Amino acid sequence: MAEEHRRGTGADVRSSNRSTVLGISADYHDAAAALVIDGRLVAAAEEERFTRVKHDPSLPRHAIRYCLEAGGVGPGDLDAVCFYDKPLTTYERILITHARVGPAGVRSLSKAVAAFSRSKLWVPLRIERFLRSLGHLRPVELRFAEHHQSHAASAFYPSPFERAAILTFDGVGEWATSSISWGAGHRIEQRLEQHFPDSIGLLYSALTAYCGFEVNDGEYKLMGLAPYGEPTYADVLRDRVVRIGSDGAVQLDQRWFAYRAGVRMTHPRLAQLLDGPPRHPDAPLTQREADVARSMQVVLEDIVLATARHAHQLTGERRACLAGGVALNCVANARLLEDGPFDDVWVQPAAGDAGGSVGAALWWWHQLQDNPREVVAPDGMSGCFLGPAFSHDAIAAWLDENGISYEARTDLPALCSLVAEALDEGQIVGWFRGRMEFGPRALGHRSILADPRDPAMIATINQVVKLREGFRPFAPAVLAEHAADWFETGRELPYMLFTSRVREDRRVPAIVGGGGPGPADPDGAVPDARGDGDFARRLGLANSAIPACTHLDLSARVQTVDSGRNPDFHALLSAFHERTGCPVVLNTSFNRRGEPIVRSPADALRCFTEVALDVLVLEGCVVRRRDLPIDPLRNREAAS
Repeated sequence: MAEEHRRGTGADVRSSNRSTVLGISADYHDAAAALVIDGRLVAAAEEERFTRVKHDPSLPRHAIRYCLEAGGVGPGDLDAVCFYDKPLTTYERILITHARVGPAGVRSLSKAVAAFSRSKLWVPLRIERFLRSLGHLRPVELRFAEHHQSHAASAFYPSPFERAAILTFDGVGEWATSSISWGAGHRIEQRLEQHFPDSIGLLYSALTAYCGFEVNDGEYKLMGLAPYGEPTYADVLRDRVVRIGSDGAVQLDQRWFAYRAGVRMTHPRLAQLLDGPPRHPDAPLTQREADVARSMQVVLEDIVLATARHAHQLTGERRACLAGGVALNCVANARLLEDGPFDDVWVQPAAGDAGGSVGAALWWWHQLQDNPREVVAPDGMSGCFLGPAFSHDAIAAWLDENGISYEARTDLPALCSLVAEALDEGQIVGWFRGRMEFGPRALGHRSILADPRDPAMIATINQVVKLREGFRPFAPAVLAEHAADWFETGRELPYMLFTSRVREDRRVPAIVGGGGPGPADPDGAVPDARGDGDFARRLGLANSAIPACTHLDLSARVQTVDSGRNPDFHALLSAFHERTGCPVVLNTSFNRRGEPIVRSPADALRCFTEVALDVLVLEGCVVRRRDLPIDPLRNREAAS
């Protein structure tokens, strides 16, 4: 099925006067491509959405092809490609690091040398060959930005600020692990940089691995587990493991870590400080892991706040922009906004390595080409709706070809009324409409939706639909005009990057802090496929009027939905509000555990048939589970 490439910048008309630059991130995790035309971001996508390999690190061939087609960039029209980091510098760091750790790093060094020799050092050749295979025979300028330059550019240039402090935090890129920069107009100046092996991102990942979660995938699980614990180990982490300077710089005592040798994240002796060895991924979660998670989260927030205060001193700015994988920690972001020195904070929605493709392209346009910057309101990310779309007619034709029954609802109010009714009746809905989101969050275009008022939805979606840990909370999508009536925040939060507590008058005081089974668990028996039943039971307590979207500490990762950025999703929430009096819907990503968010109608239908969803909306086509044939995808190749 052909994708519909929606272009919002005049990019559909080819012109030799346009300046086009392709940004690429690849080779480590979350490979992606982004296209900037005349300084405006017009398309971006992660490779995993096409290959269905989660966190796919490979050269993003499918994403590149999509971006060029979406922007109408034909052979001869591409001016430059900018890669998001410098592989030679990274290789240098790996060689020097392994030389310092000696024999302990021999095995991982041999693997790294092989990977770089085989692929990672040949980025120019790989890109050139792929572009030539697409017909781009004219030589194209290829530049390399530094990793944290790409992060800083992705944070500042799409932000709504004319000038701001810029903070970046992640594991490591080349040598840098965090940075403070200053942005004004179209220029970025770096003021401070922290170097490997001292890294706030690697510290958080190390404790993520210690608690039995996967590095570069499970950090948000550690954040979600933290409210179940107490900061029992915070002092020992500060005293023995990480030294935090007044400027936010960290110094990690490497006696407790092993990541320099590349074998594991932590040294076995860390068990002396944390009351036992690391948890095996298949072992049940215990209160100790929750306490470790809470302790690490508290220390992380201390570091972010100290860095922010120093950034404020260095730049004198009252606004800040954030990027890097650590910037996806919405709890730390909320703490920064509440207790930090800045009046306003904007976080790049694709803050991880995927967003580096956006930063690399914008860095080429503004820093290297010295082009002026136009500050766009509300920001320059187009709501993150930068991926492929599929037309109603194409989807309907494909469903007909596969003999799949559906209701055609091309009238948006009628469609929203139907879905609102289904949600009110307790049905779970797959919602596939418009351009795919860029970044890790589903924001109402590739989403699974449910009624937030039903506490049973937590166990149902976690254990049956998503097949994930039962302790993990869900996010509320709320009409922007009603957000302040339900949450303590008075801000627009369109990208699920900050938490906010549910308002006191929306809480249920009699149950808050209570124990025992909740309404979702009348017999004290919650499905416990992941060994976290006790935590799942505590999350299932009806502690607010929207218990399915309220975490144990009464917080929620809020998404405000406005009619400007997200008109169709806003219409759906409005219909649900009109029907129920509740302007909130549970919104989680349209995928199951271990898989990327769906990209195509075929991906959506496969997920729909494999999990317990009741209704599937594909643009204006409504498919109900009861009407599906045994094999709904007869024409599998065409459906891809």
